[in-house]
Amino acid sequence: MIGPYSYSLFLNPRHGTPGVVVLPDGGWRRAKAEITSWPGYAPTPLRELPASPFAALHYKDEGGRFGLGSFKALGGAYAVLRLVVSELAKQGRQVTGAELMSRRDAGDITVTCATDGNHGRSVAWGAQNIGARCVIYVHETVSQGRRDAIAAYGAEVREVPGNYDDAVREASRAAAEHGWHVVSDTSWPGYTEVPRDVMQGYRLMAEEALTALPAPPTHVFVQGGVGGVAAAVSVQLRSMGLDAKLVVVEPDEAACLLKSAKAGALSVVEGDLPTLMAGLACGEPSLLAWQELERAAYAFMAVPDDAAVEAMRVLAGLGVTAGESAVAGLVGAWLAARDGALGLGPDSHVLVFGTEGATDPELYAKLIGTASPV
Repeated sequence: MIGPYSYSLFLNPRHGTPGVVVLPDGGWRRAKAEITSWPGYAPTPLRELPASPFAALHYKDEGGRFGLGSFKALGGAYAVLRLVVSELAKQGRQVTGAELMSRRDAGDITVTCATDGNHGRSVAWGAQNIGARCVIYVHETVSQGRRDAIAAYGAEVREVPGNYDDAVREASRAAAEHGWHVVSDTSWPGYTEVPRDVMQGYRLMAEEALTALPAPPTHVFVQGGVGGVAAAVSVQLRSMGLDAKLVVVEPDEAACLLKSAKAGALSVVEGDLPTLMAGLACGEPSLLAWQELERAAYAFMAVPDDAAVEAMRVLAGLGVTAGESAVAGLVGAWLAARDGALGLGPDSHVLVFGTEGATDPELYAKLIGTASPV
């Protein structure tokens, strides 16, 4: 547990209402078959944390995913592969994903996206695996460590003034100008198919966790951001017939999903979004994610950065390396448990997703107050 902090909680009045099918099961089966065939695939650990005040508390640790340090490895790289296979087919080249990864010959195809760090690393890795050119746009506050990690996979990294959403717009503009292909983890009207593939990849993380649990969860807390991972978890819960309360947790400096839930419509958080949780510093929800979460999320929360740092230190003491964007869900569970919100108590079986390890080792060491993790 962590000390008391103020937080925002909003119970979703539209929870349980019918909606559109965002992630069809056919696409999920293709994603699972492809990703689980990649060299180095293995389920990431599901760690049991000290449970008080719950019956059980499990933490899905994505720090080791394909050596990229986060769950994003499942989405961007898969979407790159799907897109390039499709584009080559239009050019008369019929190749499978496995053949493309073996040959590493994507022709003159260039992929691009905006990132806070982890998605760009996945897209760059996916492009390198198949021999595609890659250009990644970052905003001004993305750390040098995260930029260097993207460039290590052969991508060109370009800085954009403003915040993450400004970088999204610039990547889209540049793609239109140069004939590149956007591989975004967020979606908007007229651009949904590639982000849908990204989210289908994320479902594998959820399936691994839900399959490994010794008992069904009563509550699932998951990070917000643009909403893609939360929506993927939501869809996977439903597809497996599990009726847990899904709670979406965001930084209080970038709570665009909570704002949308209160407004009953997609809403934008303006400004610099100065949260320490860099991977969640998003002011505009993904259209696809919102179509799922507006009816499937049980509640939305916003939590402070200080609580995230304390949670990182608690986990470090337990031998778990968690980056600053990994712990929002865990923070939400601990804070809500303090006042009995959401029906949390000694009978609760709680699942949270640790969505990244120390993806910026220098920043991690500074926040934890120890040497950088190896």
